[in-house]
Amino acid sequence: MDATRDIEELIALMARLPGLGPRSARRAVLHLLKKRDGQLLPLAQLLDRVGRSVRACLNCGNLSTGNICALCDSPKRATGVICVVEDVADLWAMERAQVFDGRYHVLGGTLSPLDDIGPDDLHIPKLRDRIAAEDVAEVILALNATVEGQTTAHYVASELAPTGVRVSSLAQGVPIGGELDYLDDGTLRAALTARKSF
Repeated sequence: MDATRDIEELIALMARLPGLGPRSARRAVLHLLKKRDGQLLPLAQLLDRVGRSVRACLNCGNLSTGNICALCDSPKRATGVICVVEDVADLWAMERAQVFDGRYHVLGGTLSPLDDIGPDDLHIPKLRDRIAAEDVAEVILALNATVEGQTTAHYVASELAPTGVRVSSLAQGVPIGGELDYLDDGTLRAALTARKSF
């Protein structure tokens, strides 16, 4: 009876993960139990190790096993430019694309009154400190093109205005391979507003 309760608790915890509902979580747990030695036990050990050793970088907010992450510690990264992202997943997406060789700053979310996330919940003061300490010339706001992301971008830009640093944002508009007929009105409006010479 105890084993059933533990399994149900594990399924309930797995169902909280993004992309997994109760049925998917049940299938995953049953699969892991069938592959106990090859998958379940190594996964449990790795989860324990990661849970104990991984922490946020004290400088940028990326994940690391040390106080400072490998990106902040790398002498190959360009200094003077900071790319501001909402969370670590966005930082990893930028790194996967290999389009930015500067430094990052993870805000830790976006302004969202409905979720009770205000300016004090974001890492904006740390960003201001870094601008002064690292002699930053430009801050790129790489926030999502959502209402919350754009509201946060405007707020961060206004907070950084007294520093005199150049603040830019990612271009928005028609994606490569996109067809106009399938785009929403906001994307078309942004693309038309941000048009450039051909």
